[in-house]
Amino acid sequence: MAFTRKDFLKTTALASFTGAAIGLAGCETKAAPGSTQKIKPKALKAGDTLGLVAPASPIYESSVFDEMLANLRGLGFKLKLGEYVRNQRGYLAGTDQQRANDLMNMFRDPQVDGVMCIRGGWGCNRILPLLDYDVFKNNPKAFCGFSDITSLHMAMYQKSDLITFHGPVGKSNWNRFTTNAFKEIIFDGETPTFEIPADDERNFVINPGTIEGKLLGGNLSVLVSMIGSDYLPSFEHAILYLEDVGESVYRIDRMLTQLKLAGILDQISGFVFGKCTDCDAGDNSLTLQQVFDDHIKPLDIPAFYGAMISHEDDNITLPVGLNAGIDATKKTIHVSEPAVV
Repeated sequence: MAFTRKDFLKTTALASFTGAAIGLAGCETKAAPGSTQKIKPKALKAGDTLGLVAPASPIYESSVFDEMLANLRGLGFKLKLGEYVRNQRGYLAGTDQQRANDLMNMFRDPQVDGVMCIRGGWGCNRILPLLDYDVFKNNPKAFCGFSDITSLHMAMYQKSDLITFHGPVGKSNWNRFTTNAFKEIIFDGETPTFEIPADDERNFVINPGTIEGKLLGGNLSVLVSMIGSDYLPSFEHAILYLEDVGESVYRIDRMLTQLKLAGILDQISGFVFGKCTDCDAGDNSLTLQQVFDDHIKPLDIPAFYGAMISHEDDNITLPVGLNAGIDATKKTIHVSEPAVV
């Protein structure tokens, strides 16, 4: 039988794996070859102070902002608002320096236990050169958000060795599914296996199989916009997870092509695409599944589409840079170790 790329990856990235099946409960994990020890933040709990920042776009409607505050207080948090969190400068929540200052001040403040972005939008790439990454390293805190916040997750992992959290933003729908997933990871330090709900039929296997690796990724459009910068980490032995919203299928094709041309797809050991919300194929278009078959299937790595990672209401929380396992056949993601201390 031919020795495929998938077989090779299993013998390298899975040196710490305890079986051919994913060993979803209780497998001991080790850092990938050449990696450094990553910094885990302190677990959050009810009564902790959560700092709210807007590193990208603002929340324009006061009613939405007030509802967000009520939801987060309902989780048991005390809240501290960034000085500029209500600022509006077009599609940005203030100037680049103001947004950067708010983020840095929350990490410097010893009274703040965790930091959450109120929303995504656009603007995080603009502040990356203004941040002091030693402050993140020396004051590790749970930091959470998604969409445009992808660039901060990648930069903090690359420059500060900090485990952050691809999860809800302040204005997210804090329904039971999203809240439970958030608490499992950031409050309780559990190692859950995330499954696709049985009534969600928007999923398919690209390549079957199991693999383990560090979780890296986020919003596809944002990730691609970082290619060529020194804020993007190595994806060697990584499980690349992606999501996007409102993109034509040909644009998803174009961005995956850019990941391929940049060498990123050839580095990864596993692939998960969450939901591409409002990414319907138009007339004379390929389907999303055809695009994944063109770009991902030839990699011969475990891969699936449909995980609960999206711009929709139900979302899981993933620790960025931490080891995890995927079972593409069952379409599950297993967090292999506690993400908090």
